[in-house]
Amino acid sequence: MPRNVQIDGNRISDWDSFHNHFAETLGFPVFYGRNMNAWNDCMTYLDDPAAGMTSVHVAPGDVLVLCISGATDLKKRCPEIYEALVECSAFVNYRRIEKGEQAVIAISFSA
Repeated sequence: MPRNVQIDGNRISDWDSFHNHFAETLGFPVFYGRNMNAWNDCMTYLDDPAAGMTSVHVAPGDVLVLCISGATDLKKRCPEIYEALVECSAFVNYRRIEKGEQAVIAISFSA
């Protein structure tokens, strides 16, 4: 069963606030590198609690839905971050599918 996680796009104004919000909301480890490569690594293991990459998890085969509120303003205010979020979510799923695993991220945008 999918699990929804609320991401407040209005709290994102730059890369620091992006990484702060995701690290706080998803419980990234203290060694989180605060870049998109590190974000990809953390998000890849959403269904593997033993990996210690997030405190939010889904069961194997399930999907975490990132419910991004304020998406219209986020896209206008921070187009590079918005695009990176979409591209990196797709990359995480691609990486997993290439290894024979299920996609683990979906995104829902609301104004």
